[in-house]
Amino acid sequence: MERYIDMDQVSDGRLYTANDLVKADCRGCRGCSACCEGMGSSIVLDPLDVFWLCRGQHTGFDALLSDRIELNIADRLILPNLRMEGEREACTYLDSAGRCSIHSFRPGMCRLFPLGRFYEEQGFRYFLQVHECPKPDKGKIKIRKWLDLPDLKRYEQFVCGWHDYLKEQKKKVEADPEQIKPVSMELLRRFYIMPYDLDGDFYEQFYERMG
Repeated sequence: MERYIDMDQVSDGRLYTANDLVKADCRGCRGCSACCEGMGSSIVLDPLDVFWLCRGQHTGFDALLSDRIELNIADRLILPNLRMEGEREACTYLDSAGRCSIHSFRPGMCRLFPLGRFYEEQGFRYFLQVHECPKPDKGKIKIRKWLDLPDLKRYEQFVCGWHDYLKEQKKKVEADPEQIKPVSMELLRRFYIMPYDLDGDFYEQFYERMG
């Protein structure tokens, strides 16, 4: 989800690459689940997130919509996000001990936290959101290790490609607000609803759908 913010107010004033060290390691959270509660509809899922969830849970997009995710408008487009529920508005994937039950295939935004992405003309860099994680005494960790992804280069290329694609779709609906539903429904159909080969390479399938 794209936001326009004052970097001086939310970050430590630095921009990082994946090979940089950053003070973000909460050492396994040790029982804290603050970042998994009260997030509303802000944990927006990209196609790879849904691919991971479907493969990890051996299910499909429609099944996820029944109890785990929901659709909301984000950046003028209808997109899926993780669902929060209960008095604590907790992520539906938190277990009774407040631990993530899908940690090995958690969405990209969850992997990123408490970092953010600062988009530039050529790609993006990372920044540390200094007010988001309440855990004290966080340690330094290389961003590459923090994200814990098998092929970070391909992932970052995908993130940039998806970001640019959404910007183009957003321009369409800004030019004609009546296009929000048809543009969003085609986006959902092509990148989320139409089943992926969960045993195949996600990136190859994604770029084929990009056309």
